[in-house]
Amino acid sequence: MDQIKSQISSIDPLAHEPEAEINGEEALARMLTGPRVFSDTVPAGVSSLQERRNRRVRIAGALLLGAAAVTAGVLVAANFGPISSTPAPAVTVTTPEPTPTPTPSVSATPSPIATPTATPTPDASQAPTPTAPAATTTAPVAPPVQVPTIQTFTFPDGHVSFRYPAGWTVRPEQGPSDGVTVLDSTGAEVAFMSSGFYGDGTAGLVDRTVLDRAVVPGVTDTAGNQVEFGFSLNYIMNIDYNSGSGGMPTASGRSDSPPVYVMDIRLSSELQSGQTSSGTNQIRMPNGFMIAYVKFDLDKQPTFATPEAAKGLDG
Repeated sequence: MDQIKSQISSIDPLAHEPEAEINGEEALARMLTGPRVFSDTVPAGVSSLQERRNRRVRIAGALLLGAAAVTAGVLVAANFGPISSTPAPAVTVTTPEPTPTPTPSVSATPSPIATPTATPTPDASQAPTPTAPAATTTAPVAPPVQVPTIQTFTFPDGHVSFRYPAGWTVRPEQGPSDGVTVLDSTGAEVAFMSSGFYGDGTAGLVDRTVLDRAVVPGVTDTAGNQVEFGFSLNYIMNIDYNSGSGGMPTASGRSDSPPVYVMDIRLSSELQSGQTSSGTNQIRMPNGFMIAYVKFDLDKQPTFATPEAAKGLDG
């Protein structure tokens, strides 16, 4: 009995002493007087501002690769028939419970001879009864619904169209250029494109390094010249107008201005490395001129810390 009382008392919640009450004033004093630790490390899984900007620029560059497609792409949703699979019928086997065998017992009689009891023989009526297999049915599976991830914009005159990610928007701009601005899902401006306007402009001398380039398939100007997507680093050159070469202006080294990063669509002849003219990104089309370029953050100069950081957009 003492052992049972001991076990009962060990699980009695009223038999334990209550925990000491927490002193709120002491806890508050430790919070206010203790060392303060701050960290500017970005938590795991949270993208930095620079990574979000680089991702936006990468998507905008991919957008320009298909910006000059003449015909809109047609998205075809795959139509899969219902899938039906009927497994083989399952067979359930019921194992009969064993018939207990009585243990021989000894009769307490004056006779010195023990009389064992007889072992009963199992009845044949207790044999296991097989269970019929359960019928199985499979409901038809509906084909998956495909959510469009690409949208298409076509200019009013029908000459040029381009595709952009779902969740982005295209804002028509008022003016003679008949242009549109592309905004990402956060509302930030990432690209500009126009079609069918009268083009003009000026150029200057630059020292250019081409970081990336790719031919835009199926697009040429009215003369049949090849069109490319290009990403370049440009240093503005100083011009000496008082040189001794007959009064002709000559380059006298790079200026102190920050380098200019350009990502646009232009003729292959306008995308050359070295000291050359800044050129133009205007493409002559049957309905006028076409322009397409990525819009970098003008408040951030230079746009990238180093040329190596700019090349990281290709990764």
